[in-house]
Amino acid sequence: MTETPNETQASHSPYYGRNIFMDYTKNIGMLLLSIWLIVSGLVVVVPAVYFNGLGTILGILAIAAGILILLKK
Repeated sequence: MTETPNETQASHSPYYGRNIFMDYTKNIGMLLLSIWLIVSGLVVVVPAVYFNGLGTILGILAIAAGILILLKK
């Protein structure tokens, strides 16, 4: 039985049979690091984003990201 071109292309696609959500949660440390980078960048560019306790939240987020990256989670 021959495969149609669409079936052949789909089976060779890097996303074939993969759950996109699972790819984001596969490396939680990198996800936390990216969130930390975005928020800390926003605080510098848009000072109105700053609120009391933001430094503590960013510190905890940085520590969690660092630990998870070291553990390769």
